[in-house]
Amino acid sequence: MSKINSSSPQTPDLDAYFGPRKETTPLGVVVGGALSSGLKIRLDSRLSIELLAIGRYVVIQGRSGRKFFGMITDVALESTNPELLSHPPTVGDTFAAEIYYDEIALGMLHISPMLMLDENDDQPRPIKTIPAHFSTAFEATPEDVARVFGEEDEAHFFIGSPLDMEDVQVNLDLRRFVERSSGVFGKSGTGKSFITRTLLSGVIKSNLASTLIFDMHNDYGWAVKDENGREYKGLRQLFTGGQVSVVTLDPETSTARGSKTDRVLQISYDQIEPEDVEMLAGILNLSEVQIGALHYLHRKLGRDWVRKLLGLIDAEEEFEEMVESSHIVMGTLGAIRRKFELFRRMGFLVDSTREDLVDDIFQRLNQGISVVLEFGRYGNTLAAYMLVANFLTRRLHQRYIDQKNKAAGGKGDEPRPLMIVIEEAHKFLDPQVAGFTIFGTIARELRKYNVTLLVVDQRPSGIDDEVMSQIGTRITCLLDNEADIRAVFSGVSGSSALREVLARLDTQQQALILGHAVPMPVVVRTRNYDMDFYRSLGYADPESIQERSEKGIDSLF
Repeated sequence: MSKINSSSPQTPDLDAYFGPRKETTPLGVVVGGALSSGLKIRLDSRLSIELLAIGRYVVIQGRSGRKFFGMITDVALESTNPELLSHPPTVGDTFAAEIYYDEIALGMLHISPMLMLDENDDQPRPIKTIPAHFSTAFEATPEDVARVFGEEDEAHFFIGSPLDMEDVQVNLDLRRFVERSSGVFGKSGTGKSFITRTLLSGVIKSNLASTLIFDMHNDYGWAVKDENGREYKGLRQLFTGGQVSVVTLDPETSTARGSKTDRVLQISYDQIEPEDVEMLAGILNLSEVQIGALHYLHRKLGRDWVRKLLGLIDAEEEFEEMVESSHIVMGTLGAIRRKFELFRRMGFLVDSTREDLVDDIFQRLNQGISVVLEFGRYGNTLAAYMLVANFLTRRLHQRYIDQKNKAAGGKGDEPRPLMIVIEEAHKFLDPQVAGFTIFGTIARELRKYNVTLLVVDQRPSGIDDEVMSQIGTRITCLLDNEADIRAVFSGVSGSSALREVLARLDTQQQALILGHAVPMPVVVRTRNYDMDFYRSLGYADPESIQERSEKGIDSLF
């Protein structure tokens, strides 16, 4: 198609201003830029800048034969004559507009180069140089994108499609995903839970790791409804071969919701240790003096320390003796006892239990079974969520350390890789507590003992900077808080360009993925969490089974 004829005052041919044509028309040519700040592409005058958007992929054909793969991170209007700003063509003067558009006014694309694609090498390589002046840029084809993100297989999971490329798959490298701790971030209502369920489905299907999911809002185990009342299947429904086990703290709520559970979780008071309660210091408003007193009370009162503080066992003489000996002041003791009254409202805390809950869950995880812990009505109580998550994770982590050490000494097998999923992660990983909590320890260990985290949070700025630096793969939905955006990009090179991309995501079903499990940052429209997705996991819905059964019967007659 020819360029608009600028020598005649006729009405411009609007068909000439077409969008990108991958087959024939280049986007433009390189006219400047740097490896650190990105490249500038002067847009071909035959193309409409209105049909190009940030987040799209570009392939630049270098003069040496190399291809450079990058992303549009900004679009701009520029001119070769500064007088255009003060003396633009008048409205309706199409003749002048045509001339200006061809010769003076121009569109500019800002490209962040990400990878190099050599013709003789199938694997994309990190970029260390840039294409020369006047190298030609094209919109990436589906084949280009597929070359970067590979084919879907047992270890590569289809997570979504690039924007405006619905038929192209972006595949997450699950081996690398479970190698390091990861995060799903985004403001409330952006679909973090749906993306997390999709990711967990891929991990469970791949059999590369077991998952322990602290399901605060009952989103992962059985059926879940969105804000419009539509029902979606949980992990236990999708994986019917025993790969997922549901444990509940609240059997009444689970029964009312129709959730199929495998056991009820109960914790006896004598199993609680001061380290389990320390995590609740902010919620219980425990001072440093009171936290120190917990350890003293545990030493003096023994395993029954919580029951004695709650008055379930008479220990008034012991308390009087401690106060008289000046080992604890009456005010501190009284404050702790009042704050411990919160435990009475946690129905999963019981006087005694014969079952070894930690051993049961550890065995399930080590057998390749993922465990979803439903909180039921206790999910509305942050103290209950944090207590249980801290209680189980501390003990399971110690089991993994013991098992790993035995394997190193040739006295046992390696523990199976485990990914622990926590919501409201900033409560466990804020700067004041991350340095000494079990979750901060796991994040810093980089899978030293085969345990990693998947943190789900709408406030990444509340997570300690050191912990964020250890988050290998970051999947980020829309964020509008500047501090949260800074936190997501901490330690990421070229983050200034990616910030613009993140700021313009849709409110739902779009995410920016970057880090360990993808070869380059990518903006995707995440997969629909629907029947097609269920079937891709091997789920056979009852209607399909009935249809196949009826067809089989018909074929007999």
